[in-house]
Amino acid sequence: MAHSLIIKGESVTGGEVRISGNKNAALPAISAIMLTDEEVVLHNIPDILDVRTMLDIAGELGAEYTFENSTLTFRCSKIKTTTISRELCSRNRTSILFTASLVARCGKAELYPPGGDVIGRRRLDGHFYGLTKLGADMSPETQTYKFNAPDGLTGRELFLDEASVTATEQIIIAAATAKGRTILCNAACEPHVCDLAELLKKMGAKISGIGSNTIIIDGVEKLHGCEYTIGGDHIEAGSFIALAAATNTELTLRGTGAARNYWMLRRVFVDRLGINMTLQPDLIHIPANSSRTIITDFGGHIPQISDAPWPQYPSDMMSCTIVAATQCQGTVMFFEKMFESRIYFADRLISMGANAIVCDPHRVVITGRAQLHGINMSSPDIRAGMAMVIAALAAKGESRIDQADIIYRGYEQLPEKLRMIGADVNEING
Repeated sequence: MAHSLIIKGESVTGGEVRISGNKNAALPAISAIMLTDEEVVLHNIPDILDVRTMLDIAGELGAEYTFENSTLTFRCSKIKTTTISRELCSRNRTSILFTASLVARCGKAELYPPGGDVIGRRRLDGHFYGLTKLGADMSPETQTYKFNAPDGLTGRELFLDEASVTATEQIIIAAATAKGRTILCNAACEPHVCDLAELLKKMGAKISGIGSNTIIIDGVEKLHGCEYTIGGDHIEAGSFIALAAATNTELTLRGTGAARNYWMLRRVFVDRLGINMTLQPDLIHIPANSSRTIITDFGGHIPQISDAPWPQYPSDMMSCTIVAATQCQGTVMFFEKMFESRIYFADRLISMGANAIVCDPHRVVITGRAQLHGINMSSPDIRAGMAMVIAALAAKGESRIDQADIIYRGYEQLPEKLRMIGADVNEING
């Protein structure tokens, strides 16, 4: 049943939030552990809808598991089928990552086009390029993608034409047990890609160059079970930094992981939006009463906040940061370079009273500080949905956000976490 959130604005009082495990590390990890028939135990796994979808797929393929208190105990002794149903594929984008583990272990895979957020075109070319170059034959049918590699996969040099996170993960999983060496150039190097590589190393994979844009994988014959802990979700933490900035409240975030994962976020929030914050290992503190004044470029020019592949500003942080900017004094332009539909959620902010000019599908100019007021709206994607939650908390009056389940795909126990910092949030059905 669909859920809606009823949010009373100006209700946040501050406090502490414990950040969940990294969603974007947990999802490919569930595909990766399909490579072994031994038991794997993963800790700090967020209990979110996208994780549940990946586990539903793994269960359909033959895996047995228990998942409680953020710990996943998982084993796939035998794969029962190499076909993933249309319904399960449609639930999220990372369903496509099972291709690599199925082809590597069984020599074939069949699946439907993946679902996920509608934020613009999201190419699959990098996935198909990597799998076919490693030796899988692809037969694109009208309805499904079919892959066959009866003789197994063989490593080689690969160069991605864009540093796609999921394509990088697909290739790492596929190459872990391929024959010979794979050298992947222009690889994505986000923290969740590093988490996946470190997990596979614990399972016995030979991977070097982790954290760089050139990853070398020497295939091994067999992987084994292990126990591994996923890192904190820097996007969830960044979302709560934006919430603290928009509502001008003090927050302490725990379980955030390595401080280096937040250097670019600090660059934007501190040096662009005038938000004070302190980074420590596994902890971030945002005090109340920051200046919340946009800092202009040299010469008094309007600054620009743009996204790009890691270690630049994450695309997943753009929506929440735009909301934070509406509550800062001054003008700033946001340039969303990666997805052409992500900026359109700004129309909801304009309806709430934000001073925003949507220049084109990739750019919006925000002038603050604006008084927002509550409205009824619906969540178009995970990150825009969280941005609307933040806007509703900063606004006067009451807001209703429909399709809240979309937000729950990426944020664990969101209503409960918001109530812990004083937010007046109620969840209703329908």
